[in-house]
Amino acid sequence: MKLIRFQASDGNIQYAALQPDGSARAISGDIFGKFEVTSTTVTPHKLLAPVVPTNILCIGLNYRRHAAEGNVPVPERPVLFMKATTAVQNPSDPIVLPRHLRSDEVDYECELAVVIGRTCKNVSRENALDYVLGYTCANDVSARDWQIKWGGSQWCRGKTFDTFVPLGPCLVLKDEIPDPAALKIRTVLNGQVMQDWRCDDFIFDIPSIIAFLSGSTTLLPGTVILTGTPHGVGFARKPPVFLQPGDTVTIEIDRIGALTNPVIAEA
Repeated sequence: MKLIRFQASDGNIQYAALQPDGSARAISGDIFGKFEVTSTTVTPHKLLAPVVPTNILCIGLNYRRHAAEGNVPVPERPVLFMKATTAVQNPSDPIVLPRHLRSDEVDYECELAVVIGRTCKNVSRENALDYVLGYTCANDVSARDWQIKWGGSQWCRGKTFDTFVPLGPCLVLKDEIPDPAALKIRTVLNGQVMQDWRCDDFIFDIPSIIAFLSGSTTLLPGTVILTGTPHGVGFARKPPVFLQPGDTVTIEIDRIGALTNPVIAEA
């Protein structure tokens, strides 16, 4: 099942289930508890990020080819950083390049995002997927100058500006994606494919990531986990390719869809 979160013409925010014919039917109940698909057809006025995250936990350097292009060793344990929930952006809304706290090296990163469906702590790798609600596309937008040069060795400043984590276009429940490692993932910038790879290049698979993140730590329903990006990012290219006002960037993941955002400069 594919779920969308949207704003109706009257301003109300609702969930709906996409149908094979492209229509959408309203959902009653709580997507993190009990819900059902009704017979009421709805017309989304504006598509929103499919969840409002309770936390955004991100894994860096989780594709072997990406670690190689950055000339860094394969990590022994998952590399964790975080994004603020205020960094979430909707499909079709702009990625805003920082100008007050200026960055001229803003990069794209296609990522598979995992949405936790129920509270978990200290889960085993074997049981980890029992706590997953579903999957969506994410763009881990990154200001490389702040991440690498000016962040005091911490990544969060360069990763968590407003609009720096677009999510969408839908949430695909886990029963439709029994093997997320089989998914293909890509970034298309202004019509040019920049990243095109497979999730089976993960260094740490999704069950291992959930087991690690839940160790001595509570993961709440609505926690969004970004699982890393493959090779082909802008800063590793020669010459580097960074996002510019007027660009359009699309994240595509098989069986989920396409997440597209224009790029503008901060006023």
